[in-house]
Order: sequence, then structure tokens, then C-alpha cells
Amino acid sequence: MAITYSDFLTQVRNYTEVDSNVLSDSIIDQFIRDAELRIANEVDYDDTRKYSTSTTVASQRYLNMPGDTIVLRSVQVINGNTRTFLEKRDTSFISEYAPDSTSTGLPKYFANWDETTIVLAPTPDQAYTIQVNYIQDPPHFNSSLQTYLAKFQENLLLYAVLVEAFSFLKGPADMYNLYKNKYDESIQAFALQQMGRRRKSEYDSGVPRVKIPSPSP
Repeated sequence: MAITYSDFLTQVRNYTEVDSNVLSDSIIDQFIRDAELRIANEVDYDDTRKYSTSTTVASQRYLNMPGDTIVLRSVQVINGNTRTFLEKRDTSFISEYAPDSTSTGLPKYFANWDETTIVLAPTPDQAYTIQVNYIQDPPHFNSSLQTYLAKFQENLLLYAVLVEAFSFLKGPADMYNLYKNKYDESIQAFALQQMGRRRKSEYDSGVPRVKIPSPSP
């Protein structure tokens, strides 16, 4: 059973042995957010992989990305029943290849124009469906939203929050180091799961095996 938000706050206070006068709900909530961002920066985990579709406008070469985009993984254009991945280039290439919106056709390239916009080349000559495959800003665990980390990686999230908490409390150093080490172990295990085992198929790669030493008699 997944832990509730209120129980998680109580758990943090129990581990740190301080009450809500020191660690208020809002302070722990910020620790949780800092922990979620830290984990997302260190591990490419499947729950943050999202997909979004939009439609181009003829003679408009700019396309807005989803508002929660952190990393743009790839872009596909859908023309009828055909899906084609666009090739990523920089803006200087786009400017040379298609210097203005009069160079129209089925988009072949894209580039990051700014923080929220990509530019396509050639400029779409009609309405095409564009699928953006991206890494989203990790969802925030709170009283109204249960997240993947809180549900399936409770210990990892707890250790990350305790690292933030003991840093905030300025000691004791041995407790900070204890939970920092626990976090380091947990994040490595999470990375092996998400970027290792979950990226492979047993059919293609076989069942993961651990080599067992067999000393000579």
C-alpha cells in the first residue's frame, strides 16, 4: 500500500526527531520537491517519459513544446499512415537550409528555437500531426497527488528528503552522512532498474545473470 502524504511528513519528522515547529509542512514539501528534481536529474526513469501531439499550421514554422518539457527526446511527423522521425539540427543549419517561411514542404529537420519553441524545416506546407517525445518535469507528491516515486520508490524518496532535512538542520554530520550513503545506494539501484533492466527484453537479451565465483577445489 502506497504511503499517504501526511504519513510521509510524519515519517520525516520521526526520523529527524523534530516536530512541526521546526519542520513545517511547507518546509518538508520543499524538501520533497528538491528530492524529486534531484532524482529526475540523476536517473532517466520511465514515469517521466511522455508523448504529446499537436498540429502544424501551413506556412508557420514554429511549434510550441508541451509546457512541462524538460528534455526533448525526439520529434515525429505523421503524414497519413507514415511516421517519420525529424533529424535534429542547430538553428544555424535551419537558417541556411530554409532561411524564411517560403521554403515549404514536409518537415525534415527541427531545432530548439528557445526554451519553449522548436523550429521546423522546411516550413510545413499544410497541417501535419507532430508527435513530441519528451522528458517531463517530474510530478510533485502532495496531499492530492500520488506519484510513482512515492508509490514504488518510497525509501529512495525518503532518503533524498532526509538528506535535505539534515542539511537544513545543520547536523548531526553522522546522520547526514548515513542517509547520504543510503541515498547513494538507492539511486544506483534505481538507475540499474530503470536504465538497465527496464531497457532490455529477456527475449532479446536473456535473463540478467550474476556471476557466482566458483573456486577450484
